[in-house]
Amino acid sequence: MAWVLKMDDATIESGLVHDFDASLSGIGQELGAGAYSMSDVLALPIFKQEDTSLPPESETKNPPFQYVLCAATSPAVKLHDETLTYLNQGQSYEVRMLDNRKPEELPEINNKMVKSTVRVVFHDRRLQYTEHQQLEGWRWNRPGDRLLDIDIPMSVGIVEPKTHPSQLNAAEFLWDMNKRTSVFVQVHCISTEFTPRKHGGEKGVPFRIQIDTFAQGDSGEYTEHLHSASCQIKVFKPKGADRKQKTDREKMEKRTAQEKEKYQPSYDTTILSECSPWPDNAYVSPNQAATPSFTSAPLSTYTTSSVPDSDSSSPNHQADPGSHGNSEQLSPTASIQDAQKWLLKNRFSSYTRLFSHFSGSDLLKLTRDDLVQICGPADGIRLFNALKSRSVRPRLTVYVCQESPQESPLLERHATNENGEHSISPSLHVYHALYLEELTAAELIRKMACVCSLPLGTINQVYRQGPTGIHILLSDQMVYNLPDESCFLISTVKDELGEGLHLILK
Repeated sequence: MAWVLKMDDATIESGLVHDFDASLSGIGQELGAGAYSMSDVLALPIFKQEDTSLPPESETKNPPFQYVLCAATSPAVKLHDETLTYLNQGQSYEVRMLDNRKPEELPEINNKMVKSTVRVVFHDRRLQYTEHQQLEGWRWNRPGDRLLDIDIPMSVGIVEPKTHPSQLNAAEFLWDMNKRTSVFVQVHCISTEFTPRKHGGEKGVPFRIQIDTFAQGDSGEYTEHLHSASCQIKVFKPKGADRKQKTDREKMEKRTAQEKEKYQPSYDTTILSECSPWPDNAYVSPNQAATPSFTSAPLSTYTTSSVPDSDSSSPNHQADPGSHGNSEQLSPTASIQDAQKWLLKNRFSSYTRLFSHFSGSDLLKLTRDDLVQICGPADGIRLFNALKSRSVRPRLTVYVCQESPQESPLLERHATNENGEHSISPSLHVYHALYLEELTAAELIRKMACVCSLPLGTINQVYRQGPTGIHILLSDQMVYNLPDESCFLISTVKDELGEGLHLILK
């Protein structure tokens, strides 16, 4: 059985008005004029559901450690931007290592040592991708130097400080959280060293000082990551940071009060902000020497790969016949695998990973400035010259020919004999070009033996035919004073014993 309640519209309307008035009168009693506050409004049930999604203020997580760099921040940094600190090259700066843990936080490391690694790295993402090449270029230009060092005599509370020869931009140490700890660091690279020089006055690139702290794991190694923090810096030549700080301060003093509100104030110290840990595959120098000393870069590091060596008989760095050391030009149609092989063959093995997705066409499209930015000045110029097959003019060019000409179909000349019959007699001499770099008699003899197919050990003496047919012994001074593009006929004469040969240049 269904029940139906019938009410007219007037009755329904009067009931709704009565209920609404009652609800309003209740609110009025709770929130009178004298007791009204925003906290009371937010306490109403309608707002309580949204409030539960916000984390309680007591649950705000503080970092377990804090690192403070004792150097003033720049006043010319806008609000909400990251702080910027200027440092002098080679000057020792204190970094305070503070234990910021709550009493119940990380109890497993109480009364234990922790290891921290401090490093200087690039701030720009573009340079981070080419960090290995940038730092390798810096190492070649400044052999024996480090980018970062710990000033051990001035440091307090650190144990077993280490600087690995394979990591020029990092240092590590152990420290006790229960004791006052301060590590003094020195940055030896300046920001403008990684800026392509075009017209002078370029702005230097910013760096970052980053500290990663680790606890001892079950294996006894410090591999358990605890905390990482970093700050942005720029490094100037000695006293340059002080001048830059003074310039920024004077610029801010000239601004109006309204403009100053857009900038953050300068602080006496710089607090490193939390960040992600630095990746494990950070820069490692290929020089795995056991001591911090580095040998000077070989001369070939600063020269292009197209300079002919002592065995070269071509200005395009082509080796003597029979040698497999030729440098081939990279083809635009070369695949990625072919480009990798070309890099390895031309002594660019440290860049194969960087160019792992580059084909021959991609590499050839890179400009000189691109390669200098990616690979550094030394290797960048060398790679550019190798890609463009830029040859270097030899110091001396000599043309030589064996006295008895070899018959060749291309050089045959027709002649008529006494019977009127046509005969073929070779009458043209075939010359070979020799390109000399050392300008020594040994170099010329070695290359003449090669083009004449004579064993080098069978040549006893080499003479040059002088005035009235005299024979002058070939010497280094004679070769040095030869006019460029000299032509010689080589005549071979057996010695008295018949075991060796004398060469006569006519």
